[in-house]
Amino acid sequence: MVLGSVCQMSESPTDGQPRPPVPPITLVTGPEELLRDRAVADVVRRAREADADTEVRELAAGALDAGVITGHSSPSLFGEFTVIVVDDLQDSPDEVAAELQRLFADPPEGAALVLVHPGGVKGKALLDGARKAGAVVIEAKQLKWENEKVRFAQSEFATAHRKITADAAAALVDAVGSNLRELASACAQLVADTSGTIDRAVVERYHAGRVEATVFAVADAAVEGRPEEALRLLRHALATGEDPVPINAVLAIGLRNIARVHGTRHTARPEDVARDLRIAPFQVRKARGQYAGWTEEGLAAALTAVAEADGQIKGGGADPIYALERAIVTIGKARS
Repeated sequence: MVLGSVCQMSESPTDGQPRPPVPPITLVTGPEELLRDRAVADVVRRAREADADTEVRELAAGALDAGVITGHSSPSLFGEFTVIVVDDLQDSPDEVAAELQRLFADPPEGAALVLVHPGGVKGKALLDGARKAGAVVIEAKQLKWENEKVRFAQSEFATAHRKITADAAAALVDAVGSNLRELASACAQLVADTSGTIDRAVVERYHAGRVEATVFAVADAAVEGRPEEALRLLRHALATGEDPVPINAVLAIGLRNIARVHGTRHTARPEDVARDLRIAPFQVRKARGQYAGWTEEGLAAALTAVAEADGQIKGGGADPIYALERAIVTIGKARS
């Protein structure tokens, strides 16, 4: 039996009860953990809205024995629907993978499978089998670009029926960092603690210190020719728990943005440049404002310093903090 993309409310031939309107198989795949968790929670929510007695079984694929999933999917004595969440699908032992393939071909009537996979090629046969069976696929893609994180923050407030200005959303991303779960938590906290439209002043009030000493502030000071301030901000950021790896990464992003934006027409609208480069318009405006004092040779030297620091920080050197400080000093000298 091949699945349709969505299972509507239908009479179960075994117990005559309506099946909750969730897909027989849902495949949640991608590296972003928060989005994976939300996708799973949404399936469970919809199942329980239709049947409050829905059972949920959360299983780690790597720890399963053959037959466990089939056992959980068997019709319940009392007719409860079951959502079976199989996490870390890529770790399924061979016998469990074979069992899942059989369930894909003939899915149980009283249960729904939710398969969670972090992305990548491991476990590809199971991914292909689920897709071939008509599983609903939910992509939990990593938000790599700054404008994607800003849009995510804006969507969090929109979902809560609140408004946040674009510059406030950007400031919040700067303050909280790249971890999506922490960003979502910060959005929820602002919704709970404030009223009305959230502007940059509100964000800075709630995240005082982090906005001033964030990794982005370190990078801005470095690329703008203020190495002494960059070093001071760096030490404060490290003292408050920031890690050298993302700080160096943001340094590289800032330098690359300057180089990429400089290669575009200066008369082009920031929105058009941002679309072409896949960054946010405010990043285009920032990079244009930071280019003064940089030459192509200086940018090349600065990027080389950051690349060398990256290798030192990730295990190639004895002191990652010293490597980062040396990169900042080199950036300062490279800017004329």
